[in-house]
Amino acid sequence: MPISMKDDDSWTARAGALPLSSAGVLAAALLVPASALADPAPFELNGPDLRIEVTRGQQTLPIAQVPSLAEGDKLSIRADLPGDQGEKFLLTSAFLRGATNPPPKDWITTVSTWKQKEKDKAISVTVPKGARQVVLLMVADTGGAEGVLLDAVRGKPGEFVRASQDLNQASLDHSRLAAFMAAIQAQDNTGPEYLRTLAPVLARSLSIKLNDECLSKVVDMQASCLLENRESLVLNDVHSSSLADTLTGAPTDLALQLSATPEGGAGYYSAYIGAARDIARIFGAFSNPQFNYLPTLWVRKEATMSLLLNAAPSFQKPKSVMVASLPAVESDIPPQLRSTAKAPICVARPGAVLPVEGAPLVFSTAFAHDMKVKLTNASGQTVDLPVVPRADRGGYAIGPDDLPSAFAGSVRAQLHGTWGFAPFGGPDFLLQRPDGNAWKVWGDPDALVVGRDNTVTLEGAAPSCVEEVSLRQGSGAPKPLDWKVQDGNRLVFNVPLAGAKPGEVRLEVRYQGAKGPETVTLHSRAEASRVDGFELHAGDSQGLLTGQRLDQVQSVRLGETEFRPDGLTREDAVDHLRLIAQGNARAPEAGTSTKAEVRLADGRNLTLPVRVGAPRPQAEVLGRTVYPGPVAPGAKALELGAGELLPDNGELVFSVKAAPGAAFDMRDTIEVATGDGPVAARLSAGKGLTLESREVLVGRLKAADLPAGSFGPLRFRLVGGDMTGDWRPLATLVRLPRIENVTCEAGEKAEAKPCSLSGRDLFLIDAVAAEPAFAQATAVPPGFTGSSLAVPRPVGGKLYLRLRDAPGTPVTLEQP
Repeated sequence: MPISMKDDDSWTARAGALPLSSAGVLAAALLVPASALADPAPFELNGPDLRIEVTRGQQTLPIAQVPSLAEGDKLSIRADLPGDQGEKFLLTSAFLRGATNPPPKDWITTVSTWKQKEKDKAISVTVPKGARQVVLLMVADTGGAEGVLLDAVRGKPGEFVRASQDLNQASLDHSRLAAFMAAIQAQDNTGPEYLRTLAPVLARSLSIKLNDECLSKVVDMQASCLLENRESLVLNDVHSSSLADTLTGAPTDLALQLSATPEGGAGYYSAYIGAARDIARIFGAFSNPQFNYLPTLWVRKEATMSLLLNAAPSFQKPKSVMVASLPAVESDIPPQLRSTAKAPICVARPGAVLPVEGAPLVFSTAFAHDMKVKLTNASGQTVDLPVVPRADRGGYAIGPDDLPSAFAGSVRAQLHGTWGFAPFGGPDFLLQRPDGNAWKVWGDPDALVVGRDNTVTLEGAAPSCVEEVSLRQGSGAPKPLDWKVQDGNRLVFNVPLAGAKPGEVRLEVRYQGAKGPETVTLHSRAEASRVDGFELHAGDSQGLLTGQRLDQVQSVRLGETEFRPDGLTREDAVDHLRLIAQGNARAPEAGTSTKAEVRLADGRNLTLPVRVGAPRPQAEVLGRTVYPGPVAPGAKALELGAGELLPDNGELVFSVKAAPGAAFDMRDTIEVATGDGPVAARLSAGKGLTLESREVLVGRLKAADLPAGSFGPLRFRLVGGDMTGDWRPLATLVRLPRIENVTCEAGEKAEAKPCSLSGRDLFLIDAVAAEPAFAQATAVPPGFTGSSLAVPRPVGGKLYLRLRDAPGTPVTLEQP
């Protein structure tokens, strides 16, 4: 961009220039004492433009496409100043070869930019052997300036080496920030979710962290929120990062800190402050009455390298020497791009994106150029198509033209291009595009069964291009189905046919951009019941039938004993039907072999061989004793009855007797569960279970051993070896309210008045009565949170409480 001058000889601000705070700190450090670093100026002044081209061998590239230089490269550098430029500038290039090795004089070249002949005002140099960095210096023409600059570079080369590294790194990170800001500013607010989708993708592409608070604001405020307080944008660890680090996206992530404060780093690229102070020390020794050194950042576009300033250069003594860096002399380091595609990529529509990560500079600079994707179809044909980097879409977009017709179905793709002067290869992708062939059912097309969900797999050319799968039966409306891509060329989904009738089933598959769906016709049928086995143990009154479609089973007859269904469950593809013997019938002795007759709902009968297994372990409760826990101070004790209720702070001691003809041993265990829940406690020998004799076991169960919050009926079963007995009732676990007092008024008229019951957790009480029949009970409303209740006057010094956890077993409160 051309440079214009004001009357005060200051450079005008570049339109739209970014307040690059890190570089602002950098420049301020060169111009002011270290104490002034707390409030540096942003980098928003436009400096001069330079036209730079680099030739390596037979190839010439503009500076925007050159990430690094090499020995033997030919540089063409000239100042691109406006025709009415009033001040005359000297332009100096200097090659450097390390902090402790001053460059020879012939490595430093100076030209006068105002000369008439092009060759006299342009620098044409070759990168010498051993050079590692290149810096450019621009200063207003002053007698002796050329010698002063030569002495400065040769006198302290290490300072210029460090300055070159830091300025290059700052410019690279500035390119990422500029790309992010430009994309945010370019967005339109036509879609309410646009920025919420765009900003995170940009952040990932450019390795930027952003505050999500902006994206939670109303649509009209999102963009302005992300762009306000630009001075709070922070670049992390720029001081130590290198170009190689930047290429891989670490560790120089840009963090968008919208809540940054001066205390956190003056709000200006706080991570740059250390680097800025180093630069201040670097050039401090050069301060003299004639010159001050002013570093610049670059913005490259094709052959133009525009310089950005954070302070107006001085044309009076001390005059400003603008310092700019060129790419380092080092091997090209191509980016290590990684594919983020988790599935084949659909290219049914033009402009499909190949998602990549790991190299933010491919989006913010032109270092990667001539990018293409090489496609290879199933027959081995290849074609190269141009691609464009799109940070807002997270990858490289294929051109707007349709793919050649020969490239359909599954197509292999490889990203490749040039990094500077060096070719490089990117990641591989699998692309898919519909080829016009119909979908095929993988497996039996007539395997659909009504009454259940069915898994269907279709094979086709481009599953990744499917945008909708629907189920249609008869004249009904289509029902959308969820699907997933499997093995790259298959669609897998569930077809729900519960309650459906046998017949034709149509699956409609719609591709992206297609005018209509493609229909696949299947046929569903009613599956006949299949019985696999009937598990029955000696002495049992129940059995378990396994197979498929057991919902059609009406009964199972074993000799004179009839079993009827009592609950159907399904595990994987197997039905389990529990059957109960009618009357008081029991299974015959173990080892009995017979045949069972299975009767189906459609009138058919199936026969099944059955062998009666060994009896399952069974036990009956002999006795129970409840030991209540201690009564809380100030609380009244409740009489719980004869052992049916276990308070939640108590212990239950119970004994069980083995079934006739059976005996216990030390390996037997007892499992306890609450209601219909899973096993809550397990008692074994030495751990709550004592073998009194071969016929009697004694168990001890503490309420505290059960899961917290448990209440209600408890059940137990005996476990012997790999067989379990039936669940049987054991006791009822109850939570007790804390009753602290019952007060009643005295006197003749007080007999008709209710008493007051006070305490805590009164919501655990369902009702209170003066007699065990609860004929005239006082009900406690659900969710009661008070500390007192109006209750009937005790009769015989007793009140009866019906607990919510055991409404069928009242407890007694003694009230003298």
